[in-house]
Amino acid sequence: MIEVPQWFSRDVSRETLEKLETYKNLLEKWTRKINLISKSTIEDISERHIWDSAQIYQQTQGKWVDLGSGGGLPGVVLAILAEGWNEPLNLTLVESDQRKATFLRACAREIEVSINVSAKRIEMIEVQNADVVSARALTDLNSLIEMSFRHLAPGGLGVFMKGARWKAEVEDARKNWLFLCDAVLSKTSPEAAILKIRDIQRV
Repeated sequence: MIEVPQWFSRDVSRETLEKLETYKNLLEKWTRKINLISKSTIEDISERHIWDSAQIYQQTQGKWVDLGSGGGLPGVVLAILAEGWNEPLNLTLVESDQRKATFLRACAREIEVSINVSAKRIEMIEVQNADVVSARALTDLNSLIEMSFRHLAPGGLGVFMKGARWKAEVEDARKNWLFLCDAVLSKTSPEAAILKIRDIQRV
């Protein structure tokens, strides 16, 4: 059974942990067939992927859109946590790879969590008017802002999980965009950060 790390600040019920365990098993099983996560990280799915994703959770009454959801990180994890805390998210996972979209729908069905899956390219989806747009391991920050800009509602928040180069990516993005950035250091990787981006404007 998946265990809750000491740094995680909220209680997680046994039922929620069981659903996270089911998700972990699905991720392992499907990764043998399609490239959902790096095979080198399969032995450490809980810390490297599930709890890494869980740390960006926040409650919102509006719409949350996750871009390039791939194997459901962070989207499926967020949906499981939200249900366990009775804080349902209006969550849409955007994934153009049809096999990965099929995996996401299988997760929703087998884990019994509420998520919408949009199997389209990001640039082809209708404007989302989202309160939160997230992405993990998708592309550089400048490109993420470009992708997210049209989908964020006024006052909306971009939540982007970035690796060791996050400071350089922020500098590069500022050449093309004006924005407020709150960087929160990752609990699972000391060199990584969660970038919370607001008030985006083109330069």
